[in-house]
Amino acid sequence: MQMDIQEQRHGDFITIAPVGDLDANSSVVLDEKLLAMLKAGDVRVHVDGSQINYISSAGLGVFVSHLEEFRQAGGSLVISGLRPNVKDVFALLGLDQLLTIVDDFDSAAQIFRQV
Repeated sequence: MQMDIQEQRHGDFITIAPVGDLDANSSVVLDEKLLAMLKAGDVRVHVDGSQINYISSAGLGVFVSHLEEFRQAGGSLVISGLRPNVKDVFALLGLDQLLTIVDDFDSAAQIFRQV
């Protein structure tokens, strides 16, 4: 199944919202989206994870693999709204310590306002 990624600009940052399962196949779509954003200079990215039903190691790898690129470009990657089962996977692997994960859009927006 093809992953749909919705996008919305909020002044100086962009929200992307992947919809569905983030597995080996669909993670390629997210990877390409993040690479295109980096190339375009859109380095302040909020990922609304509220519509991700499931995440595999490949999906997790996409976030981890681009984290440093966003930081080096002077930006940041903030994830919000993860469902408990998906958030648990991040926590189980310790990725909640590496990535910026917040509860909701307002918390993510606050982080971008501080930077």
